[in-house]
Amino acid sequence: MTSEASALSELIGDIYDAALDPTLWTRALERSCAFVGGSSAALFWHDATTERSAVLHLFNEDPHYTQLYFGKHFRMNPLFPAATFFDAGVVYTSPDVMPFAELHKSRFYTEWLKPQGIVDAVSSNLEKSAASSSMISIRLTESDGLADAAARHRLELLVPHFQRAVSIGRLFDQDKKTQAVLTETLEHVEAAVLLVGTNGRIVFANEPARAMLDEGALLRERRGTLAAVEPEAHRLLREMLLAAEDGSDIAASGRGAAIPLSASPHQRWFAHVLPLTSGDRQRAGSLHSAVAAVFVRNASPASPPPLEALVKLYGLTASEVRVLDAVMKVSGIRALADLLGISQATVKTHLHNVFRKTGTNRQSELVKLVAGLEPPATE
Repeated sequence: MTSEASALSELIGDIYDAALDPTLWTRALERSCAFVGGSSAALFWHDATTERSAVLHLFNEDPHYTQLYFGKHFRMNPLFPAATFFDAGVVYTSPDVMPFAELHKSRFYTEWLKPQGIVDAVSSNLEKSAASSSMISIRLTESDGLADAAARHRLELLVPHFQRAVSIGRLFDQDKKTQAVLTETLEHVEAAVLLVGTNGRIVFANEPARAMLDEGALLRERRGTLAAVEPEAHRLLREMLLAAEDGSDIAASGRGAAIPLSASPHQRWFAHVLPLTSGDRQRAGSLHSAVAAVFVRNASPASPPPLEALVKLYGLTASEVRVLDAVMKVSGIRALADLLGISQATVKTHLHNVFRKTGTNRQSELVKLVAGLEPPATE
């Protein structure tokens, strides 16, 4: 194994270990920065609907600027909400969201990015819903230079493991060891998740997983053990579960690839196996008599939220969709400029472009346009 491949394998192991021991996230993010070629990193979530965001874990960010971001600059960030529109798992850089020339005119750049020497970022949405996204972002400073194809590729190698780590991190509460707490936590995970013991025995299945087993189209329960319906999928699943039982870290070795559960191109369901018998994960697995966690997800994207749908329908830029988003919150050019941290002239330019592209003439018409794409409220 080459030194680079060895470093990648160790880093992937660090990411999974950090999922079960949050104190290790700083180390995992530090090594991710070194691998990708950045200087600081943030694992965080962002909700464009409620205008809320929170950092889950940070590496090498000045606490002063963290406080400034959430106290003042969060709502001025011109990269949102457009950054949340990228499909989960897709790696993007700052200019993929908006041109540098436009970013550099914003107060967010002059007051928050520039003082820290941040010139670019390479990021990915790890999980995505209609309202929010969890993200990994590695920031590059002047000494790092702009993100290039190599930096993008290196983060692409890590993203699938960050995605599974974020999911597995919600499965265990290290301060509470009871099965009741585990059950309560698992039931709030959207993906189908199963904990599997020796010989493929199902230790636990959350509600989505139980529904999938009852339906029996992709996975089945055979005398208490987990089985895939498709023969090839079953063979791969058994192979990975046996490897996990033997203590092999298939996740770090690269053998933990997605298992396609259906031969149909119209059913893009995949299973991922995360061993709980190696690294710091062994302690968590032993608490619940589990040798592996199995995640099942549908790779087909859900219907996009209204703003994202409008971006695709009318070809709006990141700045234009920010103005459109702001129109849903405040009215008037001055209020929009204050909210977005840009000049009134810039607001007028973007607003004019939005009117032209959408065939509207007033802010009230834009509000109705967005509202028309909102799903009906459920009682």
